[in-house]
Amino acid sequence: MNTRAWIVFLDESGVSLLPQIRRTYSPRGRTPLLRHRLNWKRASMAGALGYHSTDPDRGARLCFHLKPGSYDTDGLIEVLEQMKVFYRGERVVLVRDGLSAHWSRAMRAWVAEQDWLTLERLPAYAPELNPVELLWSSLKKRELANLAGDHLAGVALSRASVWRLLTGRLGWSLQRPERRAVERDESEIARWIAHEWPRIKKGR
Repeated sequence: MNTRAWIVFLDESGVSLLPQIRRTYSPRGRTPLLRHRLNWKRASMAGALGYHSTDPDRGARLCFHLKPGSYDTDGLIEVLEQMKVFYRGERVVLVRDGLSAHWSRAMRAWVAEQDWLTLERLPAYAPELNPVELLWSSLKKRELANLAGDHLAGVALSRASVWRLLTGRLGWSLQRPERRAVERDESEIARWIAHEWPRIKKGR
């Protein structure tokens, strides 16, 4: 039994040249305008937020990865290779959703060779169980609202800069999502919270 592991939540999100439209202030009768290039170029980012299972005084750890395009199995293995360096010499219990690339044959084969890493799967359609979702929400709703970048690199740099600011305020807690997917299995989510999560947070 391993009782000294880091519990790490992993999630991915996207960066686009299309701005995140949010309400803002303007003089009465003058609608604010966002001028952008109507360009769908995208990059992807992965965040891994870790908490030690037995020593909360060690604080939270944040690992961040950014790449052009979308993540596939090879890209996610690259993320985990970075995480291996980030948590050098430490045991990690990695908690993530059911994205196919997370559980592909190649991914499982790679994980089988990693003695430092254990995988746990979240219930389907339960984003409120993953605190990294709250980081993405904060980025899109607050710091990066109405950002209309000219180049993808500039938008990505802005997100990376904001991310460095976020590392100073990681005191989030689990919250309900604003919307629920029809496929949510409430009984499975309740079972995971009652039985799986107590086991995971002990580093088992």
